Amino acid sequence: MRIERTTPHGRTGGLRTRMLTAAVALLSAAAATAAAVPAAAASPVQSFGPARLAAVGEAVLGADVGGTAWYVDAAADRVVVTADSTVSPAALARIRKAAGTDGGSLRIERAPGVFKPLLAAGDAIYGAGYRCSLGFNVVSGGSYYFLTAGHCGNVVKTWYTSSAQSTLIGATANSSFPGNDYALVRYDNGSLSHSGGFSSAPNAYVGESVKRTGSTTGTHGGTVTGLNATVHYSGGGTVKGMIQTNVCAEPGDSGGPLYDGTKALGITSGGSGDCRTGGTTFFQPVNEALAKYGVNVY
Repeated sequence: MRIERTTPHGRTGGLRTRMLTAAVALLSAAAATAAAVPAAAASPVQSFGPARLAAVGEAVLGADVGGTAWYVDAAADRVVVTADSTVSPAALARIRKAAGTDGGSLRIERAPGVFKPLLAAGDAIYGAGYRCSLGFNVVSGGSYYFLTAGHCGNVVKTWYTSSAQSTLIGATANSSFPGNDYALVRYDNGSLSHSGGFSSAPNAYVGESVKRTGSTTGTHGGTVTGLNATVHYSGGGTVKGMIQTNVCAEPGDSGGPLYDGTKALGITSGGSGDCRTGGTTFFQPVNEALAKYGVNVY
């Protein structure tokens, strides 16, 4: 059986030509329309400024979420909030809600472990069943003292060189925690040496390479990641004006020194993590304690 076209050959060719012409015309029209529509403007990055960022920081404090720390990153125009492992998504939502319309200024980061003052029983400077670390030896006139953490000074009134409490160091002359985290201990035992080795106590700066020494973990290094941080420790106690670092520390390291060469920078306050996996640690700026007690490093 012979199959024939139902449409003459010439007519089909004309139809195809007309269809192709129409398609090209439609494409040309679409291109022209696309060219005529301006590109969508990029959304501007919201700017906040120092006053609004400071207000956001106060709002974070008001949210009252334990296990958080925060500081203003002026260069990035943001408030950086670091949350430890105890902080739930609901608690983070409470922080964002507290920031209100300025919630876009928040940059929330996570840290492993739990933010807590690093206090434990053990070795180094002892008293009342606790162990802390000696920070910096300081002097005022002819009187010698050392600095340690305030949360250590709050619970220990008399310090010894060992857990047997056989060799006296001296008494806690003053301490401040929470709010700050520093204490001043007087050398009451004249037979003990109290060497120095630090020439100044400047402000730390972000990116500075630093070291920390403590009675639990010895010496470890890292960098300063933030300044003027506020820390709301899990279990209670809020401190302000802290140096935030990625240097590890563990319980018992509290009170130990943070330094850069011969520059005295801070007193170990607390943090999270450990020296096997790393962590986040906060330090009380030492120059604030020096000014408070009228003493000097040497």
